[in-house]
Amino acid sequence: MKKETITAAAVLCALGAGFFSCTLHTDQPLSLSERRPLAQWPEVSVQTLSNGSFMSDFETYALDQFPLREAMRQLKAQVQYYLLRQKDNNGVYQVDGSLSKIEAVLSGSGVQAAAEKLSRLRETYLADSRVFYSVVPDKNYYLAESNGYPHLDYERMDEILAEHLVDMERIDLYDCLSAEDYYKTDPHWRQEKLEKAAGRVARALGVSITPFSDYTQQTYKDFRGAYFGQSALPLEAEPLHYLTSETLEACTVHHYETGADTGVYETEKLTGKDPYDVFLGGADALETITNPNAKTDRELLVFRDSFGSSIVLLLVQDYQSVTLIDLRYVSAQILEQFIDFHGQDVLFLYSPSVYNHSDMLKT
Repeated sequence: MKKETITAAAVLCALGAGFFSCTLHTDQPLSLSERRPLAQWPEVSVQTLSNGSFMSDFETYALDQFPLREAMRQLKAQVQYYLLRQKDNNGVYQVDGSLSKIEAVLSGSGVQAAAEKLSRLRETYLADSRVFYSVVPDKNYYLAESNGYPHLDYERMDEILAEHLVDMERIDLYDCLSAEDYYKTDPHWRQEKLEKAAGRVARALGVSITPFSDYTQQTYKDFRGAYFGQSALPLEAEPLHYLTSETLEACTVHHYETGADTGVYETEKLTGKDPYDVFLGGADALETITNPNAKTDRELLVFRDSFGSSIVLLLVQDYQSVTLIDLRYVSAQILEQFIDFHGQDVLFLYSPSVYNHSDMLKT
């Protein structure tokens, strides 16, 4: 009986200590490592206490605001990786200090649906255009198979796309990159490593790119990407480089959603929750880059995901304007309200995850 009493008292003390530590702890509005808002102290009222919602919300709050939460997340991750020798944490794995996230199940129907959506766009708006498509290789393409991790069947994905996009020209980028051309703590490719990939796209489009030797490289030293928080490993920050030139500095970006006009780099984003947003300001449904120093009067439309934000800046040299459309955030059915389709060059540029999960494309 004495043992049970001591055990119960210890549990109550632990619960009480946890409760009071949460109430005394300074709440944080968001988790920078996880890039999400954290639950805040729930409303206390007769209604929330009587219907039980207070305790439910408090449980969520306590998990988010628990003191030393980040330290505990890191301890759990290190135990799983280094002590228990597990291959991943939260689906994120590490190879030679580079993090990537497992995606292994190819949805053939999903890829086919993506191709059909692109084809409908071709028929509806782009009949007079030269249309190209490409798969942006993800980091798993270079890391997963050789290190024993499951991965998508990229060959089958390419076959399905080729079967259904017969009136579009494919631009193959797989051999233009390696695992070292991606950030170690983030899924995205590094802009300064894209000379070969950008050159191949430009040749297909029939335009030129600025030689990389003519760019000035700017550096943000304290970059921690999306996988840093998901892995919860205490990894070192890495540099994020972005390339500037007279041409890019003269360009302006019009953001249709907000009506704002900015430069191609929004450097204030470097100290925000996602420094990769420095490229064109991050996620944006519809935006147009205007190049006053263009060598031609040609125009380019790029249907893209976040990978497109950095590479498209390397393609603007010969284009009077480049319009970027992110169909994850805007429906294709309203594009005519903003874009005059008149035979522009067109590039569909998506990572494997978007082709594989085509339901995110609003067409």
